Amino acid sequence: MVADFSNAALVLVGHGSTLNAESAAPTYQHADELRRRRLFAEVVECFWKLEPGIAGVLRGVFAKRVFIVPLFISEGYFTEEVIPRELGFLEPGKSGAFNRVQRRGEQTLYYCGPVGTHESMTNVLLSRAEEVVVKHPFPRAAKPAETALFIAGHGTGNNENSRKIIEQQVETIRRKNLYAEVYPVFMEEEPRIGDCYKMASAKNIVMVPFFISDGLHSFEDIPVMLGEPERVVQERFKQGQPTWRNPTEKQGKRVWYSASIGSEPHMPDVILERVKQAANANL
Repeated sequence: MVADFSNAALVLVGHGSTLNAESAAPTYQHADELRRRRLFAEVVECFWKLEPGIAGVLRGVFAKRVFIVPLFISEGYFTEEVIPRELGFLEPGKSGAFNRVQRRGEQTLYYCGPVGTHESMTNVLLSRAEEVVVKHPFPRAAKPAETALFIAGHGTGNNENSRKIIEQQVETIRRKNLYAEVYPVFMEEEPRIGDCYKMASAKNIVMVPFFISDGLHSFEDIPVMLGEPERVVQERFKQGQPTWRNPTEKQGKRVWYSASIGSEPHMPDVILERVKQAANANL
């Protein structure tokens, strides 16, 4: 039986950034696509760092069922503490466990799992890694068997779960025996993104940022961590050019750096899967 969400509202929660407009683009992209499909009575967006904010979004949502999907990579600090607190799922002054399904008057609110932990993300990562080499083969396309694949995450000391999903994806891809080597690297934890050169035995490196948006981190921070001068990165960014040129030779390696995974056309289907899982788990 096909699930009917015609009486339900969908709320997409993005991070957003006041420093980079691109950070909100995937949230708007997927909301527009899901509106086009006309599956829900209403589809709205909200953000942690932009308006409309998370805390006030539910005031304008009147459907009897409301499904809230965080467009985040992992179960971590934001999805387990910040967003639940802003939505009122957590008791004031408390953190930790909370009910993902809550009744408020005649409304039932469903807080879904983040899109990044969905099992299909492995294929999205592999698609990004393959795509960037095929698009930029000069002087020749690197074969996976001659390549070290790095999955880049943010990492944070606030919640250990933020790195777990990266490490799980690395293990899953390693078991496929597609690449010579597969490693996790992080912006704020060890091993660091810049360590990739000493970690890789292979001459070729492909790095995929496991981020929802091509925002500040993926456009500006990571290219600098990979060794591009900050001045060059900023100049390219201001001119609307790619901030990393594929492939670039650094420290004896050829490095391909892909786009983030959040703008993948497959993402609206992942959002719908998260909604269906929440609805089925609480029938």
